[in-house]
Amino acid sequence: MNVLWGLVVVVLSLLCWVGQVISWCAPTTAKRLGLVEAEEDVDPVYWADIRGEAAWDALTLWTMVTAGVLLIVDSPAWPYFGLVGGGTYLYFAGRGILTRIAMQRRGLRIGTRQSVQVGYLFLSVWGAMAAATIAAATAALA
Repeated sequence: MNVLWGLVVVVLSLLCWVGQVISWCAPTTAKRLGLVEAEEDVDPVYWADIRGEAAWDALTLWTMVTAGVLLIVDSPAWPYFGLVGGGTYLYFAGRGILTRIAMQRRGLRIGTRQSVQVGYLFLSVWGAMAAATIAAATAALA
């Protein structure tokens, strides 16, 4: 079971982390891949927010990838990375959802309806993965 959950965590967290690295380092490529909206299609405050978010996430979201790899190889260190990575992803997902809701309510352009819905879906998946990983890491340390 640990190997299966480790693979799920690695795949889902790599999608997020690599996407944020691309968004930070190569925003034109990120736009072409559909990871971000074009700068001219969103409000400047939203563009600035997602650029800063991408930079910070590129520096921090690797922790969940590491937790998944350590879980696969049955390392006793995995729960610590699981707690840190899980907390980071839970914060990432919650902040991402609530910030986008607040911006939409204020009438800011944050992307097409479809891309915003996809964003909410993935943020929800990453949040659920984070909560499950925190629970599993807590149980492993008990």
